[in-house]
Amino acid sequence: MQLIDIGVNLTNPSFAQNAAAVVERAQAAGVVQMLVTGTSVEGSEQGLQLCRELDPRGQRLFATAGIHPHSASEWNADSEGQLRALLGEPQVKAVGECGLDFNRDFSPRAQQEKVLELHLALAVERGLPVFLHERDANERLLAIVREFRDSLVGAVVHCFTGERKALFSYLDLDLHIGITGWICDERRGTHLHPLMASIPRGRLMLESDAPYLLPRSLRPKPKNGRNEPAYLGQVLAEVARHRDESLEDLAAHSTACARAFFGLPGLDSPGVEVQEQDAR
Repeated sequence: MQLIDIGVNLTNPSFAQNAAAVVERAQAAGVVQMLVTGTSVEGSEQGLQLCRELDPRGQRLFATAGIHPHSASEWNADSEGQLRALLGEPQVKAVGECGLDFNRDFSPRAQQEKVLELHLALAVERGLPVFLHERDANERLLAIVREFRDSLVGAVVHCFTGERKALFSYLDLDLHIGITGWICDERRGTHLHPLMASIPRGRLMLESDAPYLLPRSLRPKPKNGRNEPAYLGQVLAEVARHRDESLEDLAAHSTACARAFFGLPGLDSPGVEVQEQDAR
């Protein structure tokens, strides 16, 4: 089976000393391609640089570029130009992580909304999909995205943790859904179980959100408590169980969905075998 992790925070300090080993472990576990999440201008630049260093052929590591709603207040006169330049790089495949977070309100809500609109405008300009974050802001996110939807090539609600009403509101707007290890959490993720069968094939993608959201179903658990893309199989197993699908079937259609959504190369592209040999 082949999996694609659509969201890994590989620039997180916890990966600083062993990012290459993390990528190698992921590949050994069948996670053949990954998207490195950008959450600030500086972080997006670092993510792109990691992709270049660890995957110079541009076959297995890709990046997003954006400013997380927590950091929306950091947007300045240079931000738009810096992001536009990043979004022109071939290994940058999406705009984001961007969106609204009315749960923690680390940035003023009005500023979050303004910055989200600027990201969506960049996505339309560049013809790239959007990697969205939403917490306690379903209705406002919908209202803003709806204004751009006809011009967007696509958008995925990353790390979906909402209720049935929110899920269907996103599906009705023709958005994609990203599922993480949250679904493996018996304390707070069980409400997601009956929703999995409602996500159409072709709209569902899997992600680790590493180093966060270590699947609680994982045995044995790593001593450092850090999540990695190599554990994405736990998310696959839990989602498959609640969709009544085989692991192979879910892996095939979620991977095909991610590859099409982000415009990733197929594994028969030149250089993949050599790169995988290098990783081993």
